[in-house]
Amino acid sequence: MGESSIELKVTENEGKRLDVYLAENLSGVSRSYVQRLIDENRVLVNGSPAKARAKTVFGMIVTVKLPEPEKLDVQPADLPIDIVYEDKDILIINKPKDMVVHPAPGNRDHTLVNALLFHCSDLSDINGVIRPGIVHRIDKDTSGLLAVAKNNHAHQALAEQLKDHSMERIYEAIVEGILPEDRGTIDAPIGRHPVDRKKMAVTPGKGRNAVTHFEVLTRLNGVTHVQCRLETGRTHQIRVHMAYIRHPVYGDPLYGTSSRKANTGGQMLHARYLILKHPTTGEKMQFEAPLPENFQQMLKKLE
Repeated sequence: MGESSIELKVTENEGKRLDVYLAENLSGVSRSYVQRLIDENRVLVNGSPAKARAKTVFGMIVTVKLPEPEKLDVQPADLPIDIVYEDKDILIINKPKDMVVHPAPGNRDHTLVNALLFHCSDLSDINGVIRPGIVHRIDKDTSGLLAVAKNNHAHQALAEQLKDHSMERIYEAIVEGILPEDRGTIDAPIGRHPVDRKKMAVTPGKGRNAVTHFEVLTRLNGVTHVQCRLETGRTHQIRVHMAYIRHPVYGDPLYGTSSRKANTGGQMLHARYLILKHPTTGEKMQFEAPLPENFQQMLKKLE
């Protein structure tokens, strides 16, 4: 697919280190990767190579030249995937629980990416060889809707919708305890847990901005069925935020309390609705993935 470029105009976060700014504004790109691009003169500020310690200034034009991806070493695999929608630009997938989105150490062959590579040859390469097409992720233990980009134009358009919050991602969850409010907003930054590096946590003053809106659907026997709308997309966001207000997701093995060891068949969290603008036509599109069987059974059991 060759080398590609992304251009950003700084309109906020003035005075922030450039590598931090880019890591926050480029989908799926780490700060260390950005620093490598700066070292290789692949990041330009107003047309000139960026300095390592450059800071953002209002109106600054930042151009990032992404290198041609390495030869793909992730193998296609004939795995079943539930395709809700597909055209020449995007795929909408209903991911089952227990499926990892992209390869990682210890799990390289049974991921959604392996299945996508078997299904189609055209996927965006902005996120490199390990995450072709992946614009956003959902946890292994979470089921539901995920948008996949087939080309870099679609990837950049979808990433921009994630950044400006115009892509709506609406989840349903069962959470421990009875929520007293019918609706609310959790606005609390999320970062890596200071002690347990496998976990995320609310980290005041240190984490990245994170906002979750919730609404009660039904109050059941000791639990609450809620709808959660993501304004941002941090790792484990809904799980961390609900645990933060002492109503963790039912059956969550990392953040749950009383239900952690319950026979749930997995955490009760499902990405039910996805609303976006088509990257080429601009048409507003809404997709729905019905609640999986184990989620429905748990609702009946807890009535």
